[in-house]
Amino acid sequence: MPIRIARPDDFAAVHRLAAALDLDYEGLENDRVWVEEADGLLAGIVALKTHPDSRELVSLGVDPNRRSAGLGGALIEALMAETTGDVYLATIIPAFFERYGFVRTLTTPVGMAKDPSWCEGCPKQFCTTMVRTQS
Repeated sequence: MPIRIARPDDFAAVHRLAAALDLDYEGLENDRVWVEEADGLLAGIVALKTHPDSRELVSLGVDPNRRSAGLGGALIEALMAETTGDVYLATIIPAFFERYGFVRTLTTPVGMAKDPSWCEGCPKQFCTTMVRTQS
């Protein structure tokens, strides 16, 4: 299952998977998105948002029928291999991302400020900002 950059004709499936996993957002098709297919179907996605002051890993998701096979980690590593500079993320599952070299940080880049409606239902005390530095 090779990981590749999404093509324009992938975005209907990207949005379907992202919506099913509650990861869809307006403008997703304008960001750089990596996909992995399995048996002709989209199995996983991850996107990179570029802000004026930072880069942010967003919308990492794997089809529930394909989980526990290392696909999430493979998507992270594919994104990191093609990205220069530090990559930030906001998450409620920091232990997962620590396995892939992300560390907790008290610094949240200005570009990562979330629309309050995006965070509805997510307890703020569980949200952690993390960064993986690139040398």
